[in-house]
Amino acid sequence: MVYVLLAEGFELVEAMAPVDILRRAKVEVKTVGVTGLRVKASNGVEVTADQEIAGAGTEDLDCVVLPGGLPGTLNLEKSPQVQALVDFCAQKGKLLAAICAAPSILAHKGLLNGREATAFPSFQKDVEEGGGRLSSRYVVQDGPFITARGMGVSTQFGLKLAEVLASPETAQEIRAAIQWEA
Repeated sequence: MVYVLLAEGFELVEAMAPVDILRRAKVEVKTVGVTGLRVKASNGVEVTADQEIAGAGTEDLDCVVLPGGLPGTLNLEKSPQVQALVDFCAQKGKLLAAICAAPSILAHKGLLNGREATAFPSFQKDVEEGGGRLSSRYVVQDGPFITARGMGVSTQFGLKLAEVLASPETAQEIRAAIQWEA
């Protein structure tokens, strides 16, 4: 199970592109409302999450995806339930994926220390201050962490998730089907 966490002010494309791609890959994914079942994106689009965070268990959890956006990232970081899910994944070696401003959440917890990572340019200092090795790539995987720069690489981010959670072949099939060229 993959949880894509939605907090008020999240970046719509950074959340929905990975959801779309993972569902095409037949990976079980749920959008989880952190600030309620109905969550407004940073651009004003309101989304109804599959479930609220209060019902988000860890029994079958394989991955947590943290979309960026402001104030979405700040709202994710201040949530004790989000912190608990991130801690669970880190302790169990489960996949943690963050894009745009959201890698700062992982960096602030020290999870990117010694790891290659990236973030939106104005949040790259958080990666470095958290001990991360800043990458020039747009999407980076280092162990159980996938980080990405921003909305423009949301499809690439989703394809990386599909590659890891389904298979490289599945990701390649989806890449061809959606006409995405690297």
